[in-house]
Amino acid sequence: MSARIWALLVAVILILVVATNAFFTVPQISEALVTQFGKPVRVITTPGLHVKLPFVQEVIPFDRRLLDYELPSEEVILGDQQRLVVDGFARFRITDPLAYYQAVGTTEDGIRARLGSILGSSFRRVLGNETLPAVLSTARNRIMGEIRSEVNASMQGFGITIDDVRIRRADLPEENTQAVLARMQSERERVAALVRADGEQAATVIRAGADRERTVLLAEANARAAALRGEGEAQATTILAKAYDQDPGFFTIWRTLEIYSQGLAGSHTELLLSPSTPLLRYLDAAPHPESEVDSGPKPGPNSGPGSP
Repeated sequence: MSARIWALLVAVILILVVATNAFFTVPQISEALVTQFGKPVRVITTPGLHVKLPFVQEVIPFDRRLLDYELPSEEVILGDQQRLVVDGFARFRITDPLAYYQAVGTTEDGIRARLGSILGSSFRRVLGNETLPAVLSTARNRIMGEIRSEVNASMQGFGITIDDVRIRRADLPEENTQAVLARMQSERERVAALVRADGEQAATVIRAGADRERTVLLAEANARAAALRGEGEAQATTILAKAYDQDPGFFTIWRTLEIYSQGLAGSHTELLLSPSTPLLRYLDAAPHPESEVDSGPKPGPNSGPGSP
């Protein structure tokens, strides 16, 4: 092989090496920082094929996707002096590769250490102004918004943006759990006693109203019954008076027989009356069946030797 061919082959190889080192691609999920001898030169945010100075400039990629950071469990003291063990997480993304590189370098370990310190401090400060019911209620979204705003302000010079901060778990310390449960139970019992007292008061009012209405109804019914009874007795008296006026003798006989039927109806009825009482006049005048059969008719009061 001639020297000319060797020279051409070496030139092609050099061109390939230079081209390989001069061209680079940036994926859609990344951004790139071009440095020259360790100093930043430019930031590439558009994906595709790009060119740099071979052997002189270096390309440092940065992930532009949403990144996660998990905050370890930490005990904080709330505004109402309740102790709470919380652990949370944050979602962030690199928005300024140059500031990120100047602050912590090329790795994520540096930014995670700084983010953990600031995030933990923000959790302690914001939760220190809140009560336990607020942390456990819908007010948690507002609390998380305050923590996110505070962390974003603190991390402003690090080239990242905090998109979301959340509390993953919030538990009471083991030594406080029983005390809190006892207080919650006593509070529920107090509320139940109040509800029960209100129910008993309402029941008393209802019963009193029902008794009052019953008394009024009975009084009205008794008054109506007395009025009707009086009207009936008045009508009965009028009818009896009319019957007596039509035939006093017959009325007297009928009333006396009615007394006999009602007063002598029982099988063991005993009456202690004087023989001369007018009530027995119809009994005395009645003939005895035995005397009619054995002796025949008795003579009348006017019978005598000269009577017909």
